[in-house]
Amino acid sequence: MQASSDPAFGVYVHWPFCLSKCPYCDFNSHVRHAAIDEERFARAFAREIATTAERIGPRQVSSIFLGGGTPSLMQPSTVAAILDAIARHWQVEPGAEVTLEANPTSVEATRFRGYRAAGVNRVSLGVQALDDASLKALGRLHSAEEALNAVAIAKSAFDRYSFDLIYARPGQTAAMWEAELRYAIGEAAEHLSLYQLTIEPDTPFYSLHKAGKLPTPDEAEARALYDVTQSVCAELGLPAYEISNHARPGAECRHNLIYWRGHEYAGIGPGAHGRLDIGNARYATATEKRPESWLMRVEATGHGLIADEHLTSEERADEFLLMGLRLAEGIDPQRYQLLSGRPLDPSRIALLREEGAIAVDADGRLRVTQEGFPVLDAVVADLAA
Repeated sequence: MQASSDPAFGVYVHWPFCLSKCPYCDFNSHVRHAAIDEERFARAFAREIATTAERIGPRQVSSIFLGGGTPSLMQPSTVAAILDAIARHWQVEPGAEVTLEANPTSVEATRFRGYRAAGVNRVSLGVQALDDASLKALGRLHSAEEALNAVAIAKSAFDRYSFDLIYARPGQTAAMWEAELRYAIGEAAEHLSLYQLTIEPDTPFYSLHKAGKLPTPDEAEARALYDVTQSVCAELGLPAYEISNHARPGAECRHNLIYWRGHEYAGIGPGAHGRLDIGNARYATATEKRPESWLMRVEATGHGLIADEHLTSEERADEFLLMGLRLAEGIDPQRYQLLSGRPLDPSRIALLREEGAIAVDADGRLRVTQEGFPVLDAVVADLAA
């Protein structure tokens, strides 16, 4: 993967509804037992897109990501309306990546063909595990067979697809994970997102863990699982290009690279975050999380913003460091200096190199090593101090 500092602009659209709330999930997702008024929400998405475009002016869109929640619960006509609204207000690059997240329970071949006709050209499937016991423990509604059927449907409908797996699950050994991962890579065309299970506050898993009813791997076990992930994926042609994402060369998720490389993106929909460049300033935006409250805000004012903060040069540089060092390609220290107005401390770089946590390439790029990734937060904190 070649590093890029060329300007890129993405649009993230958040569909906040799910069939059920998974016990480990702290994303902005909501269950509604009544039918969702998709036409009303589509009009609100279009209005927020129009308001954002009026604010920031012309842009060339290189990627669109429909996330959630479960965007595959939308009708293809709703997806088409959202994509049409984006294209009305900004120029969409030929061949722009347009990704839609889907859950195996909501995958139908006819619906996927509808998404393809609407303009989606990449799907990301929330598989999470390939055995039924683990899926049940994770609160997922689909079976392993349904997950693999969904992957087959995605393969038939799209040239590009990815799926997610969660590891470091209760009772999972390194040998069990290696077997599952090897099988998954046999089903993955080009991209896998592999996340260690994390216990997030205000989730059912947090309460269970606190009560001692949900065992998780200790530090040594977690490191063994991480090492298996890196070695197996590298061996089978899907090396890590980001701490939790693996792809065949050239098949990286272009939208997520916008985040990690510190480029600009608009956040549309309930609970969406954005980074917008206006003049020489960057703004961090966030919208109202509750879907119905967001809807009423947009209908009343044209947008659902509840946060719209001008980032200082130091805040922007720290964010660039935090996100960029997640990538295997690392960062250009000169860009950090341009953003922050000061260089990274050479003595700290030297110490971290000596400890084996970072490397400096021949072209001057600074990147975290495989030994440093498990302690990435500490590496970033040390460099930013």
